[in-house]
Amino acid sequence: MEGKRRIPLLLKVVIAIIVGVLLGQVAPPALVRVMNTFNGVFDQLLKFIIPLIIVGLVTPAIAEVGKGAGKMLVVTAGIAYLFTIFSGMFAYGVSSTVLPSLVGQGDTAILGTEAKAFAPYFTIGIPPMMDIMTALVLSFVLGLGIAAFSSPVLQQGFNELRDIVTKTIATVIIPLLPVYIFGLFLDMTAAGQVGAVIADFAVLILVIFAMTIVMLLLQFSVAGIVTRRNPLRLLATMMPAYFTALGTSSSAATIPVTLRQTIANGVRKEVAGFVVPLCATIHLSGSTLKITSCAVLLMMMLGMDCNLQLMTGFILMLGVVMVAAPGVPGGAIMASLGVLDSILGFGAKEQAMMIALYIAMDSFGTACNVTGDGSIALIVDRLFGRSHAATQTEPEKQD
Repeated sequence: MEGKRRIPLLLKVVIAIIVGVLLGQVAPPALVRVMNTFNGVFDQLLKFIIPLIIVGLVTPAIAEVGKGAGKMLVVTAGIAYLFTIFSGMFAYGVSSTVLPSLVGQGDTAILGTEAKAFAPYFTIGIPPMMDIMTALVLSFVLGLGIAAFSSPVLQQGFNELRDIVTKTIATVIIPLLPVYIFGLFLDMTAAGQVGAVIADFAVLILVIFAMTIVMLLLQFSVAGIVTRRNPLRLLATMMPAYFTALGTSSSAATIPVTLRQTIANGVRKEVAGFVVPLCATIHLSGSTLKITSCAVLLMMMLGMDCNLQLMTGFILMLGVVMVAAPGVPGGAIMASLGVLDSILGFGAKEQAMMIALYIAMDSFGTACNVTGDGSIALIVDRLFGRSHAATQTEPEKQD
């Protein structure tokens, strides 16, 4: 009963944006300065917590994936990573081509100079213990080392650190996030910049939804080529998982449906039982697509250079840190904050805008992720000797 009364994060963010826009038109400067003071402290807290998020979440995730043995694990992880990277590059190509003609470029400094008109009353510095790249390298070294040497004590220690970081995000960062977003949109509205921002956001949501559909068609086309089956029928069988993910916005909660529909597509139960739960952790094509597109939009709005070399490095690193995403409340966007900072140079305000955009489309990415898991399972099943012709009647019985 208590869980049913809980307001979803998406609704909280939407309410925060609406109230911020409406109140910003009549708010006295003192209120805007109060909220900017709060946002300044939250900025510092976010900068402090990001290295801890990376070390506490990426290290045990890499260690756990690395401990898995067997050719099927390597093949599945490789396909999931390739799909994720392709999704990011596809999103960059489409966004950098389509968005310039649909949104304003360099016509707003919403995340910079306008805040000076409503300066905070005071600021508090909370220096992080290490910079982002140090945290990333440390996570890789420790994670791979734990996997290579089977260190149960270190593994347990980092699992407990993961629990602490996850709890901190769930009880501090996520509850305060709508307040921060409210303050951000209050400031933007008071500075007269919010109209262009909202219009650009609406355009991006439509573009991303279209891209997720195209991405699924591409993934199942590859699966269809490998399995020599009709990709549209394969994708149609996975639709219950797609719509379940739209409702739950959770890859983990959708696993039973994804598993059932993957088996209905003719994948052996033992293969589906291995691939689907694993891909719920390591395959985030939809999430990577959203994050890349949102980053491109913000960089265009701020007049930043989003060249191919920069974005390729960002996407390659993003595909790695995504393995920690399912353990983070708020999804993949929280796990990506480190690379948004270290590679693209996004500060706390840009990151908050990314979070708001990401959450507004959370279910789209999740649905793309879990449905795409079914295409990976089909490929893995075929690569490991599946004879679909011998079992073609079985899926039809399950349908």
